[in-house]
Amino acid sequence: MTPTFYELLDYAARWVHVIAGIMWVGNSMLFNWLDRTLAPPSRPEDGLQGESWLLHSGGFYFVEKTQLVGQPLPRTLHWFKWQAYTTWISGAVLLVAVYYAGGRAALADPTVAALSHGAAVAIGISAIVLGVGLYEAVQRAVGPRAPAAATTILVVAFVVMVYALTHLLSGRAAFLHVGAMLASIMAGNVAMTIIPSQRDLVKSVAGEGRADPAIAARAKRVSINNNYITFPVIALMVSAHFPSVYSHRWSWLLLLVIVATGAAVRHLMNVRFTTPWWRSALVGTVAASAVVLYALMAMGVPAATSAAAANVPSVVTFAEARHVIDRRCAACHSLQPADSSFGAAPSGVAFDLPAQIQLHAPRIRERAVVTRTMPPANKTHITEQERAILGRWIAQGAMVP
Repeated sequence: MTPTFYELLDYAARWVHVIAGIMWVGNSMLFNWLDRTLAPPSRPEDGLQGESWLLHSGGFYFVEKTQLVGQPLPRTLHWFKWQAYTTWISGAVLLVAVYYAGGRAALADPTVAALSHGAAVAIGISAIVLGVGLYEAVQRAVGPRAPAAATTILVVAFVVMVYALTHLLSGRAAFLHVGAMLASIMAGNVAMTIIPSQRDLVKSVAGEGRADPAIAARAKRVSINNNYITFPVIALMVSAHFPSVYSHRWSWLLLLVIVATGAAVRHLMNVRFTTPWWRSALVGTVAASAVVLYALMAMGVPAATSAAAANVPSVVTFAEARHVIDRRCAACHSLQPADSSFGAAPSGVAFDLPAQIQLHAPRIRERAVVTRTMPPANKTHITEQERAILGRWIAQGAMVP
C-alpha cells in the first residue's frame, strides 16, 4: 500500500471516528442527564419511574421512564448501539493505518525501549486485549458482590498498565493505546453487557409483562462506568497534538493526573443536581489539576543538553543550523520528501527555503530541542549537539541571510 492510500484511509477513518464518537458520547450524556433530572410521575401508574419535559428546536418533547408493567412492547423501539460499534471499528482502523501498517507515526521509540516494530505492535494489541479481559473478569466475578474491591483492583491494574506502556512505546503511541484500551472497555460494555441486558429486558417484558430489575441494574452499572470513562478517553485521544505532555519523562504521571481530572469533573457534573457546592468543587478541581500538571511539566524538563551545548560555538550561523535541518529534518519536511512514509510534508511544514525555516523556528525549538519528539523516534539519528546547535541559533534570533 502507498503512503497516499494510508493518508486517505487515515482521513476517512478519522472523520467517521469523530462523528460516531460525538453521537455515542452525546447519547450517553443525554440519558445520564435524563436519569438524574426525571421528575416524579404526574399520574399514578404501575412501573412509571419518572418523566421530563424538554424544549428543543422549536418543539416540546415529553419523556417517560417506565418498566412497561402489564403493557405490550411498543411497535417501534429505538436502540442505541451502532454509534458505539462504529466508533470502535473506526478507531481500530486508525490504529492500523497510523501505527501498525501505515507507519504514519512511530510506535516504537529506541530512546524509550529497544523494540522492533513487530514487538511494539504485539505490546499495543496485547494491552488492549488484556485491559478489556481483566475489566470483564473483575466486573463479573467481583463487582456484583464487592464493588469497592473491584474498583481498587481495576485502578491498581490501570496504573500498572499506564506505567508499562509509557516505558515501552513511544510517548504518543502510549497515550493513544491507553485511550484505545479504555474505549475498548466502553465498547465491550455496550456489546457484552448493555445490549445483552437490554435484550433480556425486552424478553422479560414480552414473556412476563414485567422487567427484571436485576437485568436493568446490571446494564446501568456498566453504563455509569462508561459515563466516567468518557472524559478521560477524549483527553487521551486529543493528546497526540501535545508533545510536551506525551513526551515528558514523567508522562505516565501526567497521564494519570489527566485521567483522574476527567473522571472527577464527570462526577461533579453528575452530582450537580443534588450537591449545592458542585460549582466551587468543579472550579477547585480544575484549578488544582492545572497547577499540578504545570508543576510536574516544569520540574521534569530534562537538562541533558548542557554538556552538548558546551561544544557548540557561541554564535551559530544559519548555515550551521540549516546543515542540521537538511540532514535530520528535510527527509520528511520537504515538498518532495525523500522519506515517503508520511506522504506529504507532515502538517504541511516544509524546510526547503530559508524563509520557511525561519517561520517555523519556534516550532523547531519546541519539537526538536525542548520535547525532543522530532525526528519521530529519532529515526534520522539527530545528536544532542545538533539539537543544541538548533537551540542556540533560535535563541540568537533565528536570523537568515
